[in-house]
Amino acid sequence: MSPVLVGGVEIGAGQGLVLVAGPCVIESRAHLLRIGEEVQTIARDAGVPFVLKSSYDKANRTSIDAYRGPGLEAGLRILEAARRELGVAVLTDVHEVCQVAPAAEVVDALQIPAFLCRQTDLILAAAHSGKPVNVKKGQLLSPEDAIHIVHKIESTGNRQILLTERGSAFGYHRLVVDMRSLVVMRETGYPVIFDATHSVQAPGGLGDRTGGCRELVAPLARAATAVGIDALFVEVHDDPDRAPCDGPNMIALETLPGLLDEVRRVDEAIRSEASDAEG
Repeated sequence: MSPVLVGGVEIGAGQGLVLVAGPCVIESRAHLLRIGEEVQTIARDAGVPFVLKSSYDKANRTSIDAYRGPGLEAGLRILEAARRELGVAVLTDVHEVCQVAPAAEVVDALQIPAFLCRQTDLILAAAHSGKPVNVKKGQLLSPEDAIHIVHKIESTGNRQILLTERGSAFGYHRLVVDMRSLVVMRETGYPVIFDATHSVQAPGGLGDRTGGCRELVAPLARAATAVGIDALFVEVHDDPDRAPCDGPNMIALETLPGLLDEVRRVDEAIRSEASDAEG
């Protein structure tokens, strides 16, 4: 497995665990820069490389009245400011082919949302940008089918591919995580990310919005790290209960240091054991 380079951060190929984190959606320039700076400090103190993630538009909200974000142009200006002023690598979602080119000019990696993981034109456009492409495996897609996503991206000559597990649909308003997915998707030869916060969502579980159970984030993150992942994806907020998007499954910023310390120690133990076995 060759590492995928996101900005200056290498993901995969034995590089150690990477943190991909940030608020679900951009609320304001000041808020994103403040949260980004605090997460950057936490990650630095833990010795974990960090990629900032946030969305300029959440196009797949449950309700027409849900907050979606500042939009493409304003959102990209904010992401560009965060990248420049904090000196961090930045990842964001794209939902339509027309969004790919302007986003690719600003961010270090493009993300394909889970609901869009089979949209060939969108995937090809993202791949043709030359940027690393992180594809979230759809809630109804088997891990074995992720290889077809890989082949689509590879057809463009782009080998900067990341695959993310974020839970599978299990009846209405419920997701479960099949840890075997992490093993199967890693067999594609590309790094695998575990999205610990979207995996505890209850889609549409609160009627006009998505619910979730953030208490399960830490145990699932530890379990996934023990199975073997290259990066951990978590959405964080300073006040998740009042967040305009995905509050029930985001973790509080103040809990991130403890979570990061736990998964880092698990990751180091697993890698040490693997190194001893090879020796």
